Amino acid sequence: MIIDIHGHLSPPEAAKRFPMPPSLTDVDGMLAARAEAGIDLTIIGSPVGAGAMARVPGVDNYAQPRDRLRGFHAWMSGLIRRFPDQLRGYVYANPFGDDDHLEGVRETLADPAFVGLITTSSVHGELLGSPRADSFFALAAEAGVPVLVHAPAEPVGTERVDEIGFVEQIGRFGDVTLGMAMIAFAGWLDKYPGLRLIGATGGGAMALLPERLQTAARPRHWAGGAPPSGRPGAPAAAPRTAGPAGEPAGEGPAAVRASADPAAALRRMYVDTSPFSPAHLSLNAEVLGPERMLFGTDSPPMAAPLEDFIHMIEKLPVDAAAQQRILGGNAQDLFDLRSRP
Repeated sequence: MIIDIHGHLSPPEAAKRFPMPPSLTDVDGMLAARAEAGIDLTIIGSPVGAGAMARVPGVDNYAQPRDRLRGFHAWMSGLIRRFPDQLRGYVYANPFGDDDHLEGVRETLADPAFVGLITTSSVHGELLGSPRADSFFALAAEAGVPVLVHAPAEPVGTERVDEIGFVEQIGRFGDVTLGMAMIAFAGWLDKYPGLRLIGATGGGAMALLPERLQTAARPRHWAGGAPPSGRPGAPAAAPRTAGPAGEPAGEGPAAVRASADPAAALRRMYVDTSPFSPAHLSLNAEVLGPERMLFGTDSPPMAAPLEDFIHMIEKLPVDAAAQQRILGGNAQDLFDLRSRP
């Protein structure tokens, strides 16, 4: 069984309000292409909820009222009920959402059409190491569902970049890299061991980061201490001492405290296979292991032939059993699809 854990579809009315590729509203075309490629099930979601995956003046994706999101998820649930053998869905969640927003997320997750959460790796430039993300991670751990961490429409560092192709392919890749690294660094998996986090776009460059994260947590070149935060007027951080799992290390003013072992936390995460790069997939298999990889295409809107995504998995330097786990077995286990209706 082949399961694509990273697909997108949008309601027709969204295309009237926001710019988007036509493929995002072509449900029949999407399902036909998957049937031809041999993809059995696709998990769809939106990293912007009912918003826009493009820079639109006056549109704030993170200021969506609960009733608007309820309508969006109702459309998605109805679509999944029409195609129960081919589709499942993610519930959109703002990682810094207030209590009302998160209560709406819990309410929507009760619908069996939804098997996970989708959120963004940053919000208006703020990474997920912020203490403001605590309620979101607590909810995800309590719900026991996987979380697809996806790039936002406007990634960190691209505020003055006008070329949308660069923003989509480079900026968003970099944002996922930062987001997944910060989650590991900040100790969320120490505090909530049940978290199941998936980095979209192959997790960005997270497979290159285990050693750098360890050095970031314990910067030896500062003689056991740490540099000033770099913020105007900020005092130097006090020396860090390792604390128990889930507890801050040392005493200091910084809001984010390093995990006791951020490299280990990083290796507990999952990644999809959507980067469309054999070298990237091979590195993830080497560093993270095929048991941490989930087949995903980011299609729609990604326009590469679906068969090519499958062929890349078949060419990975892993055995046939591992290839089958990547193509579907890992997703069946992670999303508990065998026991779900």
